[in-house]
Amino acid sequence: MTTWQDDATRDLMSLGGRLALLERGEGSSVWDADGRRYLDFLGGIAVNSLGHAHPVFVDAVSRQAATLSHVSNYFASPAQLELAARLKRLAGTGDEGRVFLANSGTEANEMAIKLARLHGGATGKSTILVLNGAFHGRTMGALSITPKAAYRDPFEPVLPGITAIAATIDALEAAFDDSVVALIAEPIQGEAGVVPLPEGFLARARELTASHGALLILDEVQTGSGRTGDWFAFQREGVVPDAVTVAKSIAGGFPLGALITFGAASDLFYPGTHNSTFGGNPLASAVANAVLGHIESEGLLANVTARGAELRAGVEGMPLVAGTRGAGLLIGIVLSEPVANEVRQAAHERGLIVNAPAADVIRIAPAYTIGDDEVGEFLTLFREALAAVATTIPTPTETPA
Repeated sequence: MTTWQDDATRDLMSLGGRLALLERGEGSSVWDADGRRYLDFLGGIAVNSLGHAHPVFVDAVSRQAATLSHVSNYFASPAQLELAARLKRLAGTGDEGRVFLANSGTEANEMAIKLARLHGGATGKSTILVLNGAFHGRTMGALSITPKAAYRDPFEPVLPGITAIAATIDALEAAFDDSVVALIAEPIQGEAGVVPLPEGFLARARELTASHGALLILDEVQTGSGRTGDWFAFQREGVVPDAVTVAKSIAGGFPLGALITFGAASDLFYPGTHNSTFGGNPLASAVANAVLGHIESEGLLANVTARGAELRAGVEGMPLVAGTRGAGLLIGIVLSEPVANEVRQAAHERGLIVNAPAADVIRIAPAYTIGDDEVGEFLTLFREALAAVATTIPTPTETPA
């Protein structure tokens, strides 16, 4: 008898391990094909903002699918227009802002690169600055602004005109000159291990981009849509970018991404320079409106902030925990030893889903709807996983005098 692992090996491309065959979910729980329940504290990697099978999500999909799912980009739909206006309001773009709806964060970042190129064509600038540790996607354009050798080297040459610098204010200042057309950066580098930019970095980046006539483009694919407790992480820093990309949590699990522009950057694209067959389709737009509307009407951003603080405080003092970083419900739990993958595996064995973006970091990004029960269960299971791994680490022996 073949297993689902056999089927996956035979039929799916070998691009990474699959830990279980999940069949259904509800709230912050998922069940595999054998009926085993897991507490999902990864949320599809910061995607399932309302958890699984939330009634608002299910109703929005059902209602819109029964009326109009897809039209070509020769037409608009009420849901698309409503979502664009909503995103402008939540981002604070004012009337000059514009929105392009895509299908993923990677696609939104591809468009951000094109925005920078259009700005360069108008100004004669050409260099796009990116930060070491960044992750912006795996298509060729997004990969070009993702300076990680393991991802990029097999696909060289990538796009020219990209310069990677350290994520420090000193490196930023040293790199800036009048050839720079844009800086593209994540406020918190999720794939690097939930690493926030240094204090004051975004404010200095805004000053430098403005004084050199360059664009400040922020990748908020992980941090946007309320994940940090604010609608966008840049709002926590008191800066206004020229453009921001968003996806993941925006539609609670339905594929959708967006590029949102501010001010003069909104005038750079013109007919023929970009489009998407599925981007902004009525079904995706309606679901995003429902998800974002529910987050807003239910005041879930306050829960994101409160539960994030509760979780960070709760893991302090646990075995192997050296500290935490991040914001809201995008949290990196820093370990004192490079055993994150072992902790992830031990958690999985106990029915807890987390992941290990770095050798010494566990990332959690649960639903905005978590409450006392989910927090308590997470803390219990996570402590058990840490304790189990801690017992396998050799105790250093004293060196003879």
